[in-house]
Amino acid sequence: MDGVAPFPGGDVMPPPSPLPHPVQDLRRAHRDPNAPALRPVPGVWWRRAAAFVPALVITGGLSLAFADWLSDGGMWWLEWVLLALVAATFFWVALSVATATLGLGCHLMRRCGGARDTVGGASLDVALVVPVYNEDAADVFGNACAMMLALREAHTAHRFALYILSDTQDAVIALAERRAFDRLRRVLPPDLRVWYRRRSDNAARKVGNIRQWIETWGGAHEAMLVLDADSLMSSGAITALADEMAADPGAGLIQSAPLVIGSDTLFGRMQQFAASVYGTLLNAGLSGWSGGEGNYWGHNAIIRIRAFADCAGLPQMPARTGRRGALILSHDFVEAALLRRAGWTVRFAPGIEGSYEEPPATLVDYALRDRRWCHGNLQHLRLLGTRGLHVVSRFHLLNGAMSYLLSPAWFILLVIWALLGNGPDSVITYFSADNPLYPVWPEMSGVQSGMILLFMYAMLLAPKAMGALGVLVGEVPVARFGGVARFLASLVAEIVLSILFAPVMMVQQVVAVLRTVIGIRPIWSPQARNGGDYSPATVLKFHALETVSGLALALGITGGLVSLWLVPIALSLGLAVPLSMLSGRRVGWLMATPEMVDPPAILRRARESRALFRTADTTPIAAE
Repeated sequence: MDGVAPFPGGDVMPPPSPLPHPVQDLRRAHRDPNAPALRPVPGVWWRRAAAFVPALVITGGLSLAFADWLSDGGMWWLEWVLLALVAATFFWVALSVATATLGLGCHLMRRCGGARDTVGGASLDVALVVPVYNEDAADVFGNACAMMLALREAHTAHRFALYILSDTQDAVIALAERRAFDRLRRVLPPDLRVWYRRRSDNAARKVGNIRQWIETWGGAHEAMLVLDADSLMSSGAITALADEMAADPGAGLIQSAPLVIGSDTLFGRMQQFAASVYGTLLNAGLSGWSGGEGNYWGHNAIIRIRAFADCAGLPQMPARTGRRGALILSHDFVEAALLRRAGWTVRFAPGIEGSYEEPPATLVDYALRDRRWCHGNLQHLRLLGTRGLHVVSRFHLLNGAMSYLLSPAWFILLVIWALLGNGPDSVITYFSADNPLYPVWPEMSGVQSGMILLFMYAMLLAPKAMGALGVLVGEVPVARFGGVARFLASLVAEIVLSILFAPVMMVQQVVAVLRTVIGIRPIWSPQARNGGDYSPATVLKFHALETVSGLALALGITGGLVSLWLVPIALSLGLAVPLSMLSGRRVGWLMATPEMVDPPAILRRARESRALFRTADTTPIAAE
């Protein structure tokens, strides 16, 4: 590689090409003079109406029914709270159903109308940026090697350079990274541009890592493809994103829809199967109503570097009285909103295939990751007042926060239901009989409880049913899921397991919200990609709240104080520990996805490349 600039600590980087990256003012609207005039997305408001109007109508109908039931004997303040919780929680369920329905319609229309061809544009110089922090070096460099070799063989007009940007603080892992980079340079042809830089001070975490790269080397490239440590993309997917950005000069960011791959644990397989079957329609629907006001998930997305540098520099969180401002943790949502505020479109392109990531392997790993995401997403509530944001960008911020706040709302509803769900023998009777401070709750029969529960389950399962229908009538043959029998068995298994795990995950999100509210900051640590090794005692401590809640519900049901319809929830919570232990068990053929049945070339190559980096062998890897 020509023009290599020596840096201390084993860094190998090109000569600097600095680019200013000013911090944005959230109190003043900003319009980028370099952003071209916005082009309206045809039909986007009709699609937004098709998603949000049915959700609002269905939520309104359910709220009226509850209000009619609760108003028997007058409405007390606690009944108004209950009604508000019902409306708030159900709106997001109804919106999910409406989004999946819109996605199914978009999917069928796309099949009838044929695939959209991307209009060719100028070639781009694209940097593949991989920020890492204490990750497995063999996995990171193995994936990077596979992608660079695949791009070289693709003979695309675009030019690509790879940057491994390390924030690793563990000296042993840092040494492994340097050795892996030396091996990477020996394995790859000398004409490929691959670079490595490690920060000794990882100030501002990932945001600071990318900021330092932009301010030092960002001016040498037109776009950057941001990848996570576990990201993997085929040459076709990378090229398609570059083609889309080259053809759309107003696009500031284009997000792909990464599929979940690579796990052989029960919990990982659930996520993979759900993403492959149900996520397709939800992604299509989300793309349909978001239009040019899409979102950013922090990885597997291409970004116009100058637009990002000029318009998306993050300040610290607005300081509370007597406190210093904190880092914006879920930075990706905010960066997308700031790009759109400045006049650049943010697009979601779920039709681009070949974009992948890895899931948490166990329920505990998922919950630990969720605690970090929860802390960042709840920060978004304080950013809703940012000046100049598009209304859809504000909704994305609100949606990110509500995805966690819904769990405490569901938990409160569960408690109220448990208290009054068994009519005259309910628990609440014993607390309110002669106490004028408590409301006179209307009686709910077992049939009413059952009908409500069945209706809620039907709405929750509707996107799954539509996703399965989309597979059966879609372009991907069901044979790629292992055949009809295997697909149906996997479908039933995923639905049953998701029903069992959902209450446990709800309580864990309640814990995450409470930790955030009382100020317990999450630990920034790399994801246990292969699953943490947790003892039964550790798992019991981790799931103590679920276990106690399940036992309390079971006692109430046994004593006739709580509705029998809550047996599935009591069972799930009471069995949280064995369910969590089960989540990490390796499984065989169940919940297979097309990527398992017939692995794509880039996935096979990445596996070989990872194995290569775990040994001293530098034998060339088979072509994609």
